[in-house]
Amino acid sequence: MVTNVFAKIFGSSPVRPLQLHMAKVTACVSELEAYFNAVIAGDWKEAKAIYKSISKLEREADKLKKQLRLNLPKGMMLPVSRRDLLEVLTMQDNVANQAKDVSGLILGRKMIFPEILADHIKEFVARCIDTCNQAEITVNELDELVETGFKGSEIQIVESMIRKLDKIESETDKIQISIRSKLYKLEKELPPIDVMFMYKVIEAIGEVADISQRVGSRLQLMLAR
Repeated sequence: MVTNVFAKIFGSSPVRPLQLHMAKVTACVSELEAYFNAVIAGDWKEAKAIYKSISKLEREADKLKKQLRLNLPKGMMLPVSRRDLLEVLTMQDNVANQAKDVSGLILGRKMIFPEILADHIKEFVARCIDTCNQAEITVNELDELVETGFKGSEIQIVESMIRKLDKIESETDKIQISIRSKLYKLEKELPPIDVMFMYKVIEAIGEVADISQRVGSRLQLMLAR
């Protein structure tokens, strides 16, 4: 019976549920582009609708996470460490949580960003989404690693993907620093509380990329074991 449940959840691949979860996470994070377009345009009706979509996708990702945790047998031999698998899963789930949290914070306060920051914030959000997309690409390569027994040229391919992920995340850091610098110059013209929350939101957006990068770091540890 346990074997049947395992086969139903995992199919032919022991990492397939992890990939399905990451796909849901990426779908959730990708909604941030349209969300911030609506926020910057001051279209709160549209922003609220997109927030509901983000929340729905986050809940679906959470459901997949719980299914994997509950149905991953403890005594069964796996080609990857059970602990590693669950730690990557947790990192992935945190990405979706962060997307929901930052969008909820903005919607709750109906935050209005200075016009001079609008294009920079859009660029920042887009690059953070790119980081999540690259993390998904890397996770999807686990199938090949499992098939080759974590040996051969496939390891170099995955390591190259992780280096690209690190590079994109590093670019988001630079954009974030630039936005902070621009906001600093505007501080005296804006209500102090609004400024405080803008810094908080900028940091929270960056966390989407940071946590996505940690997915890659966790995969790298998996390769090293």
